[in-house]
Amino acid sequence: MRFAVVGTGYWARETHAAALAAHPDADLVGVWGRSLTRAAELADAVAAQPYEHVDDMFADVDAVAFAVPPDVQAELAVRAARQGCHLLMDKPVAFTTRDADRVVEAVNRAGVRSLVFFTSRFAANQAEWLADVQQQHAWNSGYVRMYASIFEPGNPFGDSEWRRARGALWDIGPHALSILLPALGPVTHVVADRGLGDTVTVVLHHES
Repeated sequence: MRFAVVGTGYWARETHAAALAAHPDADLVGVWGRSLTRAAELADAVAAQPYEHVDDMFADVDAVAFAVPPDVQAELAVRAARQGCHLLMDKPVAFTTRDADRVVEAVNRAGVRSLVFFTSRFAANQAEWLADVQQQHAWNSGYVRMYASIFEPGNPFGDSEWRRARGALWDIGPHALSILLPALGPVTHVVADRGLGDTVTVVLHHES
């Protein structure tokens, strides 16, 4: 399968591009970024082609891995799906329900596959635990507490403008949901309150 990477930052370089370039069943052929110079640098490192125009790249590949801010990702994901590309997206998919729904609509209309890359969902012990929970149907509650030290010196995500502006709820909150929703089912309503600093407590009521 011919892949492209959208993005040139740390996550694009160290995760998506590195993994796709090394995978025996993937052919990483293109890289696009808002900086053509940085796209060329990353493309050179993984023996791919840098693209100046993202739609040209979408036309040349089967699937696209995204490593860009959510508002950038949502718009480009719609364009990629419309060109028949499968989507490997980062979290959150978008900053608004409207934009997220546009991605879903484009995927469904094009008949392509999409996946949000929740890293913990692919760890073997986590995948096995979720499969066990889903078979038992015995859980009626769950609790997740997550902390992050993103702005500590040396953290590669510390300069991320959207993470600084949106905070932990948007950055690591989706990871908590990626475990709770498969285990406990769809959510019917939400209560949330801000705590000290950037902490937020969210209580979910599930359909089940």
